[in-house]
Amino acid sequence: MSRSVNNVAAKRRKKKYLKAAKGYIGGRSKLYKTARQAVEKGWQYAYRDRKVRKRDFRKLWIIRINAAARLNGINYNQLINGLKKADIEVNRKVLAHLAFHDAETFGKLCDIVKNQKS
Repeated sequence: MSRSVNNVAAKRRKKKYLKAAKGYIGGRSKLYKTARQAVEKGWQYAYRDRKVRKRDFRKLWIIRINAAARLNGINYNQLINGLKKADIEVNRKVLAHLAFHDAETFGKLCDIVKNQKS
């Protein structure tokens, strides 16, 4: 009986990692073992940072909303609370976009919240 080898599958596995390591410097793109370690670590960072990106954007939106709200005489907490009391459902992403790109509309929302409060 002849000996069976698994060269095709092994080559395909190695090729997958070396292809993913394209652009890495030195042995990280040439040597299979170091390339595999670098690629797998990169995949771990990518998985983790997909979650972190969501946190970072939410922080950015809150900072922008707070800055614009303070220009209109209220703070972030009062604005969000007033919007909830006025039954205005606008998420933070849209609020931040309004604050950054359309200050006039954001000012009107702030006026609604101020009137709601008193």
